Amino acid sequence: MATVEELRHKISTADDLKSVVKTMKALAAVSIHQYEKAVESLVEYDRTLELGWQILLQRSPTGLFKESIRPPENIGVVVFGSDWGMCGQFNERIAEYTHKYLKALSIQDGNVAMVNVGSKIGDRLQATEYDCEASFNLPSSVMGITTVIQEVVLTLEAWRKQQRVNQIVIIYNRIISGTVYRPTRLQIFPLNSKWLKDLKQQKWASSSLPTFTMKKDKLSAALFWQYFFVSLYRACAESLKSENTSRLAAMQMAEKNITERLGELNMEFNQQRQTSITEELLDIIAGFEALNR
Repeated sequence: MATVEELRHKISTADDLKSVVKTMKALAAVSIHQYEKAVESLVEYDRTLELGWQILLQRSPTGLFKESIRPPENIGVVVFGSDWGMCGQFNERIAEYTHKYLKALSIQDGNVAMVNVGSKIGDRLQATEYDCEASFNLPSSVMGITTVIQEVVLTLEAWRKQQRVNQIVIIYNRIISGTVYRPTRLQIFPLNSKWLKDLKQQKWASSSLPTFTMKKDKLSAALFWQYFFVSLYRACAESLKSENTSRLAAMQMAEKNITERLGELNMEFNQQRQTSITEELLDIIAGFEALNR
């Protein structure tokens, strides 16, 4: 049985740990809010890009359509994970999802080019026998997302121009509802033909006829590059939001467990202290009675 001093030390340690958990909870909550705002800010920008594609499709209806190869011969994969721990099964779930997805495609390991964003997910992917050709650290705030995504885009563009990949897929965790998230994937190259057809068939909202003055090739390339950027930016923000949501849930559970453990330790401490006081009183009484005899 632990002594009073040992219990006092355990209680002090648990209190310190609870303070750390509370701090982590507060940081996660603030991060969730900022990444949520970042995702919302892309809505209007994404709508502008869709209008650009719609104009281009009306003037050049067949130039953008390119059916994706099923299954692809060479695939590029961008996987978003985390740089830090204390976020539950966040990295394990995305690594397992990536492994199952690639195995289902039956692609040889040498034909998979992979980029990981987040050091923890890189380690998990290596454990599933997939080596990443490029690795990037996650930004610590919304302000740093742009720099990281620009570097990822340059890597993907190099693969695409070298014809190393005929399909590019993003895999990341995405919030479904509340605090529930799950792995998802998005194909960003080639462009989704169904999405393009739906855009082409949409009615133009303005009374002015849509047109453009740039050369079609330049406009197409610019829109494509921006589509790459926005898709990756949104995936990164969604992943970071999911990561902090997972961390918040983990910290809430940890705080609950620490509170329960503190209750047990305080009860045991009080019992030990009461026992110690009782023993001292009995010793005093026994000594007093011995003196009287």
